[in-house]
Amino acid sequence: MVLAGLFVALVVIVFARLAYGMLLPAMRADLGMSYQQAGLLGTITALGYLALVLAGGVAAARWGAKQAVVLGLFVVAVGFTGLALATNYLVIMALMALLGFGTAFSFAPMISLLATWYPEKRGQVIGYMSAGIGLGLLITGALVPWLLDAFGAIGWRLAWGVFAASAVATGLLVTIVVRNPPAEQVGPNIRPPTADKWLIYTNPRVLVVASIYGIIGLCYIVQAVFMVSYVVESGFSETVAGWLLAMSGLLSVASAPIWGTLSDRLGRPNALTAAMGLVTLSMAIVLFSQSLLAFFLHFLLIGSSLNGTFTTVQAASTDQVPPRYIPIAFSFATLLFAGGQLVGPAVAGWLIETTGDFRAAIAFTCVGLTAGIYLTQRMRRFPAEPAAIGESAALRDKQY
Repeated sequence: MVLAGLFVALVVIVFARLAYGMLLPAMRADLGMSYQQAGLLGTITALGYLALVLAGGVAAARWGAKQAVVLGLFVVAVGFTGLALATNYLVIMALMALLGFGTAFSFAPMISLLATWYPEKRGQVIGYMSAGIGLGLLITGALVPWLLDAFGAIGWRLAWGVFAASAVATGLLVTIVVRNPPAEQVGPNIRPPTADKWLIYTNPRVLVVASIYGIIGLCYIVQAVFMVSYVVESGFSETVAGWLLAMSGLLSVASAPIWGTLSDRLGRPNALTAAMGLVTLSMAIVLFSQSLLAFFLHFLLIGSSLNGTFTTVQAASTDQVPPRYIPIAFSFATLLFAGGQLVGPAVAGWLIETTGDFRAAIAFTCVGLTAGIYLTQRMRRFPAEPAAIGESAALRDKQY
């Protein structure tokens, strides 16, 4: 089941969301797209994900997380297949939206499944799932250039085809090995999980963790979008930037399970504070120095700790509510994460344009991460038991 989760993350996060950046130059040249059109496609995928991420969590709570994951993988496979064949820009726009829709129905429900089945090892199993993202980036970094070199103008289409086959294979794996957790025995007066979704969205504990996840999304995407350009603008070659990025990706594969295990043993607040502190330090280093050593230390620390922030805060979001509500709570946290990813590049880009200096965007992320560390300290006051959502509401309704 954990292996299935790893492959789900690889397919819906890397192949459906992150690989587009590597395929973009070949797609743009072959289809004659402008940079504005190409950028819009990436935005459409992100908006598709943002639009349905809450619906994915509600569907998982109502019909079963396994069913939601399989449905999401099927939708992603359709999108991949269409992109391998399509030539019309409007059709491609619709297919890119399908990738966002499928991701919304797959990623959060799969994490909720693992968190429910392994309550004592949530951080560890979510960490293994997150390792699929680093593994997928390594595979994509090797596969896509090889396909483009070997098959020329149609190489990008073959890449989408490979992604489609992987989505189908992962869907079959999930169908065979993944099981929904046993349904909770509830009385006739207890409302179904989806009836309490607004109580979950407004729960203070859920809001704190979701806000931290949103800050991480905002700051992470700024680093991902602008850091390579910062290295190049500081006088180093694209080759050097590529090697630094590859080192960071390789480290991230191993770091996620380690941080997840630490969060299980040391507590979410301790692990998350340490991981976010290291990410903040990595950004501060290149804020004050633009030497090769500074960039090396930045990517070393990012590779060692960034996935730790994802893994730990994801596990923390599943701790706040009873198991039957986990898909809804995690989907809500993911909504704020996706919102941060949309806002971050716009704000950072405006700061760079206005000041003419990448350091303004770096300082912005440092401030955001510091706020995230402050919110993390509030998690220390959370009770050990999950918040009573549906049960307390049912008792209240029964009394009145």
